[in-house]
Amino acid sequence: MSKNICFVCGFDGLEEPAYNEIKEPSYEVCPCCGFEFGVDETGDPDRYGSFRSKWISAGAEWFLPDKKPKDWSLEKQLENTKQARQ
Repeated sequence: MSKNICFVCGFDGLEEPAYNEIKEPSYEVCPCCGFEFGVDETGDPDRYGSFRSKWISAGAEWFLPDKKPKDWSLEKQLENTKQARQ
């Protein structure tokens, strides 16, 4: 089973893929960084990096803190962004 990974923060628990096979966005909001696919990127993939930088600069706070795993590691999670872009 493949994981649904957020392109912005690397969270690997999205309920749906960010985009389906015909490139329609899920409109799901990532519980970690708060990015909403289909709204926040406005068709610009460079927006992921910009949103990621702002989120990290602001302290990488969880959008929905109750969803944050006890053993969460920002560094480990960001590694998932490489896989998400493939």
